[in-house]
Amino acid sequence: MFKRVLIANRGEIAVRVIRALRDMGIASVAVYSKEDKNALHVRLADMRVCIGEGPARDSYLNIDAIISAAINMECEAIHPGYGFLSENSEFARKCAENNIVFIGPDADIIDKMGNKSAARKMMMAAGVPVVPGTKEPVFDAALAMKEAEKIGFPVMIKASSGGGGRGMRECFAPEDFEDAFNTAQRESANAFGDDTMYIEKLVVHPRHVEVQLIGDKFGNVVTLGERDCSVQRNHQKLIEESPSPAISDETRERMYRDAALAAKTVDYNSAGTIEFIVDQSGEYYFMEMNTRIQVEHGVTEMETGTDLLVEQIRVAAGEKLSFSQEDIVLKGHTIECRVNAEIPEKHFMPSPGKITNLLLPGGNGVRVDSAVYTGYTIPSEYDSMIAKIIVHAPDRASAIMKMKAALDETLIMGVDTNLDFQYKIMNNPTFCEGKADTGFIELFVKGGR
Repeated sequence: MFKRVLIANRGEIAVRVIRALRDMGIASVAVYSKEDKNALHVRLADMRVCIGEGPARDSYLNIDAIISAAINMECEAIHPGYGFLSENSEFARKCAENNIVFIGPDADIIDKMGNKSAARKMMMAAGVPVVPGTKEPVFDAALAMKEAEKIGFPVMIKASSGGGGRGMRECFAPEDFEDAFNTAQRESANAFGDDTMYIEKLVVHPRHVEVQLIGDKFGNVVTLGERDCSVQRNHQKLIEESPSPAISDETRERMYRDAALAAKTVDYNSAGTIEFIVDQSGEYYFMEMNTRIQVEHGVTEMETGTDLLVEQIRVAAGEKLSFSQEDIVLKGHTIECRVNAEIPEKHFMPSPGKITNLLLPGGNGVRVDSAVYTGYTIPSEYDSMIAKIIVHAPDRASAIMKMKAALDETLIMGVDTNLDFQYKIMNNPTFCEGKADTGFIELFVKGGR
């Protein structure tokens, strides 16, 4: 097992990794930008290294600075968290070149699953259900238009290297296609340095359901239930829950089998997530694989009684999974709300600033993952998420009641947050009936649901 691990991230995920390392008796090394000198992960880590200025490109995305810090601090491994370099195959290779273990899948696996058009082809060949669309990547708007006409409108234009909604456009009519394609392609080129696109059938009013899994280096893959992430805005999740209220038990079992098949197809050997889109009839299709720990991994941990971070670290060190598929039992219902420093009434505009007073909820079945404290200044450089409130209860109705109580107990002063917005969702009939699809928030904001 490792003796010292560097965390190439910040915020609540860096804190979460530090806590997992402590549980395992492993020393932690935090890297931080000058903007983050007072951050909680810097205070909690056993050792710390400043790696650059505030902008992520000068710090948390600076591969050479992070590798140098790991070497200088004699770290045997690096945990990338989520976001930043967590799905960067170049970073994973640089770690290997310097005899540092990347706590995640092999670089080749990241490449295979990170390119969405290539991943689609592999899943088709393996027999995993995939949304009808192009089998080969497209680069030209005219050729893409021909493919869209074959598929049939409406279609979804997607960047092969996209993520977080960037490089993605819905198109409902042929006359709008060229502009939508060119805009998505430019966005992809600017964000990811890749203008490779693909086209797929747009599933109207879909649900977003993902299966958490973990594999080891001995060919074992275990699925740990699903999470429904349909409540989202601009493809950014706001609420996650498990199990999904949108699928039947029979569909659930098939989805687990296909998720495991997808992972085994690429010899997956870390924590990861297979994301599916579910249509109104209950049929599901492979969307993509996230080759990292997810923001919402705590939902699965509460639902299954496992520690995904500890297991991911153990697997990276070459150990076998400590549990089998038969050991995984979903109990009750779990809901997570992401608390963001933002103003929902102003198109969710970020609200950085100093937290002058803070009270986070607690009690039986309540978990809060956060990296903020009273007196902490939320920087404008990074993501606006400041906490994840997770509740577990015997059933969905009880979980909703518990989440309302937890949100009601939470106090964050000094910055605007989406707490009231989340509370309103918990009282919304469409959400309470388990009928919220990916278009729910847009209509909710307009007062349509």
